[in-house]
Amino acid sequence: MAILTAEVPIESAGMRLDQVLVALFSDYSRNKLQTWIKAKRVTVNGQQLKAKDRLEGGEAIILNAEEEEVTEYLAEDIPLDIIYEDDDILIVNKPAGLVVHPGAGNWTGTLQNGLLFHLPDAATIPRSGIVHRIDKDTSGLLMVAKTLAAHHSLVEQLQAREIHREYLAITIGRMTGGGTLDEPIGRHPTERKKFSVREGGKPAVTHYRVLERFLRNTLIQVKLETGRTHQIRVHMAHLRMPLVGDPMYSGRFQMPRDCSPELEKVLRHFKRQALHAEKLGLIHPRTGEYCEWQQAIPDDMQELLVALRANDTLDHS
Repeated sequence: MAILTAEVPIESAGMRLDQVLVALFSDYSRNKLQTWIKAKRVTVNGQQLKAKDRLEGGEAIILNAEEEEVTEYLAEDIPLDIIYEDDDILIVNKPAGLVVHPGAGNWTGTLQNGLLFHLPDAATIPRSGIVHRIDKDTSGLLMVAKTLAAHHSLVEQLQAREIHREYLAITIGRMTGGGTLDEPIGRHPTERKKFSVREGGKPAVTHYRVLERFLRNTLIQVKLETGRTHQIRVHMAHLRMPLVGDPMYSGRFQMPRDCSPELEKVLRHFKRQALHAEKLGLIHPRTGEYCEWQQAIPDDMQELLVALRANDTLDHS
């Protein structure tokens, strides 16, 4: 149990209780502090007040900041590829095929189940400290908060678009150049598992640039400003450049023309969208310093790139 105490500064006279708490206990979000006020876990000179009550300055505040259990998901001994870990944050390299959060059809065997085993205290943090997600069949870097204060900081950075996220993707189609897509994304009107660019959707901004062109494909680097569900996949499909291996947004699989037997074999066995979260940068919640991590492209995408390059060297006349 964390019992925190503070004295209300005289210059805070006339301010609401919740405003004063935000200033005094900045490790916690305003919503969390308001919840604790309602739960009678805050006393002012021994009395329990409402969030809107105004203070005079000089009062003694006691806050019971005990971190309550917020999840009942099963802890499982699932191997985690941990890239970095300290007392506040954890950076993990998620393999393709691993679901991030438990849900319908996937209540066990997820990244969150594995985190609960590796970090038992994660049960006291929303979503076990996971503040963003990548799709099941996308590989790469994810950040995890190990404390409520770190969780609050990372969520604020995400909302302020201060988290740096770069992806590598391989598209179907040869791009002529990079650009920026600023197109809203919402639930598909008829296919509820899909999303699409649509009026009235949530703002979504994707920057992309060409790294390497092939005969009928392109390797691109993508930077996200926002983090909408399926954002890169939806935006690339909107450009008519869907990702290799993405049946949801690329339609029925068609073997490209001028395809070598080696490339055909790799494409037939490539069963997930060619998307990898390569770089992740953030302001460290405790030190305030900018930190960045990079994870090399996984073997399956590397094998695909090798086959694409080899195919380009053949005589297709």
